[in-house]
Amino acid sequence: MKDLHTFGWYAARVAPYLPKKAFKPVPARLLGGLAYVLVVVAGFLTIGLLELNLWWNLAIAAALGFSFSAMGFLGHEILHGTVVRKAWLRDLLGAVAFWPLSTGPKLWRKWHNMTHHIHTQDEELDPDAWPTITKLSKSRFLSWMYRLPMPVRSFFNFLALTITFTLHSSRMFATYIKEFKPSKRPVVWLQLLMPWASWFSLLFVMGLEKWFFAYLLPLFIANFIVMAYISTNHRLNPLTPVNDPLANSLTVTVPRWVDVLHFNFSYHTEHHLFPGMSSKYYPMVKKKLTEMWPERYHEMPMLKAMIALWKTPRVYYQGTELIDPHQQNVYGSLGHGLDPDHIEYKILEEKETSADSPRVKIN
Repeated sequence: MKDLHTFGWYAARVAPYLPKKAFKPVPARLLGGLAYVLVVVAGFLTIGLLELNLWWNLAIAAALGFSFSAMGFLGHEILHGTVVRKAWLRDLLGAVAFWPLSTGPKLWRKWHNMTHHIHTQDEELDPDAWPTITKLSKSRFLSWMYRLPMPVRSFFNFLALTITFTLHSSRMFATYIKEFKPSKRPVVWLQLLMPWASWFSLLFVMGLEKWFFAYLLPLFIANFIVMAYISTNHRLNPLTPVNDPLANSLTVTVPRWVDVLHFNFSYHTEHHLFPGMSSKYYPMVKKKLTEMWPERYHEMPMLKAMIALWKTPRVYYQGTELIDPHQQNVYGSLGHGLDPDHIEYKILEEKETSADSPRVKIN
């Protein structure tokens, strides 16, 4: 991949065109968070105190799930230091915002801020990157899963989005807890256990049926919403040897009212250029990026990105391509032949394989 540049290279060229206020925290974002907390409390009280029919419970669960996910988006912004700068207050507010998703602020900053952002789409170092065909060949579970035809696999992958964030967060805890200093580990453990303790306490207070509508179903909904964004952030993009956000990140477009309610989380390329900037100003960043590098910038409607995810596999082949080991079909990635409007593939030939990118036969 030629002509890749670091996020700092782009940021240095875009920053002079942005107002100084864009680089300052925006505490007013907390008003949106307060609104969601009030919705959550009201939803819990309504389900807990009233005997509602199924349809009302489902409607409230949907509102709660939407609120859980939006609180997570705000928590993401808070923990990047774009809302408040004082460390203790940042972590406290971030913990509250991530409470429904049961992800502690110290773990999130270690996993997301300090690792994913620094090593985005690095096949070895990015904890959120999908596997290469080489890694697939070494994993019994992944090899078994990829025996399934791709449409079946896509169905189960999309269904799994309802639990993926929660499972991945737990995996990241197991991965990174040992990297914290021994003196810091009790706090990290506490930040994991306290939210779960509160949710299981709610189960004993409400009973299983009401708890399902008040927390479990909303958690599934929140997982799906959060993962719909996360899945489109990078998974159609190539792996890159240089952390180039215009090559390895995708901005999706959603209706303006959704951007307002989701704190502009859709602007993901912009976020990787300026993670310390409030997402309030990302439309300004996008305007400059599309003016300065229109041929490099990737964006598409959320629905189109999700359809592209459904129609393509999630295993990398030689960094810039995606491969379906079941059929040995190879698809392009964004910037490398992937056209979301007309998704095509080629059949892998024996002569294209090497020791570093083996041909995988799944019988």
